[in-house]
Amino acid sequence: MLFKRLSRTAAAAALASLSWQAPAWSETLTDALIAAYRTSGLLEQNRALLRAADEDVAQAVATLRPIINWAASANYSNPSLGDEVTGSVGLSADWLLYDFGRSQLSIDLQKETVLATRESLKSVEQQVLLRAVAAFLNVRRQNALVGLRENNVRLISQQLRAARDRFEVGEVTRTDVSIAEARLAAARSGLAAAQGALAQAREEYRASTGEFPGRLQPPPAPPATAATLAAARSVALDRHPDLLKAQRDVTVAELAVAVAAGSLRPSLRGTASVGLDDDGDDNSSVGVTLSGPIYQGGQLSSRIRQSQASRDAARAGLYTTAQTIEQNVGNAWADLAVAGASLEASDQQVRASRLALRGAQEELQVGARTTLDVLDREQELLDAQTSLISAQIDQTLAVYQLLSSMGLLTVDHLNLGIATYDPAAYYNAVKNAPTVLVSPQGERLDRVLRSLNRN
Repeated sequence: MLFKRLSRTAAAAALASLSWQAPAWSETLTDALIAAYRTSGLLEQNRALLRAADEDVAQAVATLRPIINWAASANYSNPSLGDEVTGSVGLSADWLLYDFGRSQLSIDLQKETVLATRESLKSVEQQVLLRAVAAFLNVRRQNALVGLRENNVRLISQQLRAARDRFEVGEVTRTDVSIAEARLAAARSGLAAAQGALAQAREEYRASTGEFPGRLQPPPAPPATAATLAAARSVALDRHPDLLKAQRDVTVAELAVAVAAGSLRPSLRGTASVGLDDDGDDNSSVGVTLSGPIYQGGQLSSRIRQSQASRDAARAGLYTTAQTIEQNVGNAWADLAVAGASLEASDQQVRASRLALRGAQEELQVGARTTLDVLDREQELLDAQTSLISAQIDQTLAVYQLLSSMGLLTVDHLNLGIATYDPAAYYNAVKNAPTVLVSPQGERLDRVLRSLNRN
């Protein structure tokens, strides 16, 4: 079989156990994923962090451009011969002409940082979507469990009434009645706990999607994952954003070493100034300056060693990230296998428990079984139905966890059919360090900001 899918037989049996629920539904898992993507504050936070990283590129580019300043001054003095007022006005320019590529390395470093930050944004997107999947499925789970608990209370209430009636005519003892009463109290306690868990699941759904759940439709057939564990790991090592970010981090660290080493080299700067004093005299000048470090107390050498240590740490981080990703894929694959086996076993358990209960009820009528026997069989059926519901939910969730471990739990891969955030739009608008007020690039940036509601 090319892809792993849910067992149709087991899934049908699990759905049959939920027949108590109303058939009309209004919200799908896709709706929940779209809502999570559109309303996530965590995604919005990381998009802003990405735009901040984009600006680092613009600032690095700006270091290669001339810096022009103006200045005006006025001075008053009161010498012994009389008051005197002097003033001046002027423009000055400073331009880095050559620094042996150090500034270009800084630009490259910031560009790599942007790419690493984009991968971080993808990783956050996976977290947001997986949380929405888990919230959706947990509401479904808790709704089903509340229904089972309510049905259990009704059944035991009927058993209690029957036990009391039989006690009145002397067919059973007071012990049988007390057992049924104790079971009913336990059933009501279980119902209260299930209702509390449902309330918590609804709160989590609201936190992950922005609104409380309505009636949730059964989840669709899970997306395809991979045919083998080896194939899943291969995809993860090629696509997972955490690993891609770690690779970018290594490149950033290597560029930082080159930048630190370049600080030992000189730089050539051009300067120019135009000015007039209060007498109208021209104070204009132009020149070049070649400067470089001779001795700074070992600070520059320390920065080089520090950047080399950071590079080594980044390389080790890449190795450990790859290990973690492979482990997570293996764990998710194992969880999926366990969930599938549990679903099949729970399906068989429900069928067997239902037959056992039916037999115990018939044998009770002829005195071959006691009320306690019937209550035990009812409890076993309830436990089996609970396990079946949980197994179905766990298998669906395991598929999405496997997708996340492979780096594929994204809006694009899931084909949710919505417009997604374009991480390149803002970068393209600012990468050349536009002057917002006067340049065409600045006008384009204004349009991007308006689209982001960041006027």
